[in-house]
Amino acid sequence: MSSQSSPAGAQKAAPRKNSPAQVLSASLIGTTIEFFDFYAYATAAVLVFPVLFFPGSDPMTALLASFATFSIAFFARPFGALVFGHFGDRVGRKATLVAALLTMGISTIIIGLLPTYEQIGVAAPLLLALCRFGQGFGLGGEWGGAVLLATENAPEGKRSWYGMFPQLGAPVGLFLSSGFFWILLHVIDEEAFLSWGWRLPFLASILLIGLGLWVRLSITETPEFADALKKKERVKVPAAEVFTKYKMTLFLGTFAALVTFVLFYICTAWLLSYNVKVVGIPFKDALLVQIFGSVIFGIGIILAGKVADKTGRYAFLLAVTAAIGLFSFALAPLMTPGTDGALNIYPFVTIGMFLMGLTYGVIGATLAAPFPASVRYTGSSMTFNFAGIFGASLAPYAATWLQANYGMAHVGYYLLASAVITLLCVLALGKNKV
Repeated sequence: MSSQSSPAGAQKAAPRKNSPAQVLSASLIGTTIEFFDFYAYATAAVLVFPVLFFPGSDPMTALLASFATFSIAFFARPFGALVFGHFGDRVGRKATLVAALLTMGISTIIIGLLPTYEQIGVAAPLLLALCRFGQGFGLGGEWGGAVLLATENAPEGKRSWYGMFPQLGAPVGLFLSSGFFWILLHVIDEEAFLSWGWRLPFLASILLIGLGLWVRLSITETPEFADALKKKERVKVPAAEVFTKYKMTLFLGTFAALVTFVLFYICTAWLLSYNVKVVGIPFKDALLVQIFGSVIFGIGIILAGKVADKTGRYAFLLAVTAAIGLFSFALAPLMTPGTDGALNIYPFVTIGMFLMGLTYGVIGATLAAPFPASVRYTGSSMTFNFAGIFGASLAPYAATWLQANYGMAHVGYYLLASAVITLLCVLALGKNKV
């Protein structure tokens, strides 16, 4: 009897494999939720927070103060990458991704419950900044794990395609958050929106978190991490390993992703404020620009995942970065308002967000590739989030300041400088590491 039951027992003990649908949906749903939360804040940073959390100053100062809190998340992200990366490389991808999702989600829900400056004074912007730190901390751990969940389950020759799915969460999250605000502004008046309506996108995050947890808890550990466990390849302190053995890879990877972040936040957070505050476009129409841009962004990401597996990520990334450099010269002509200045915004968004999709679609697989499985969660997360500090955190603030003080052409020069730095770092990394 025991001899007959043994094979059955062995069959039951065999590890369950994740299906492609499970892998791709779990990687996509998490980043969609995280970026929905992130962009809801970016939208509110333009319309709501300068009025309700930073009153008593002129509109431009209030907007810059709001963008300053926006940037806090990017400085929090490397800390999240360190903490979640440590456990992701030591304990596993699955449990760490669940914890990261909860951290981001809870921070977002609390934002929707915060009292305003009028109600509690200076404590309001301080609490807002603390919640924004929590958002960044959670996203710092989410992104790397989602990319590894996809790429470490990818069949041979399809890493760029699988690595595209967590990246697709960015345009989907942007579409949902912009769409949510757009619908709100059509069904309630401005007074109601500023009183309570702005809170709804943040509170709605609880429904998305529930869905994300259900999907995430249904998956098993990635094959590459499971293999590293069997071979006892885990390191005690993954961050120390990254900073000692892979510091040049970390440095070059950070700046290889620089233009990705600069372009994205020029085309989203800064563009939204520019359209509303400078050009004077109604906020509803400015949100339509965001929604349109998110669709173009998604198309670019999907195309990147298909093409990069055929051409190789190295050649593809070099070509796209060069194209972004050329696009920087078109920024001023397209975005300088004239009698028909608003009409030029759609060509700007179409080109900018398509290029953004092409570079963002491959950057996840690119940043994960140089690191071994034992430190890949930490290494790729740190690289991505350091790039966020140097690229994304300052982009809306820098572009606003440059445009106000030196003119639109200097915003283009800022993008061009980022493209040149990225091009040099991709070349320095070389084909074998990209």
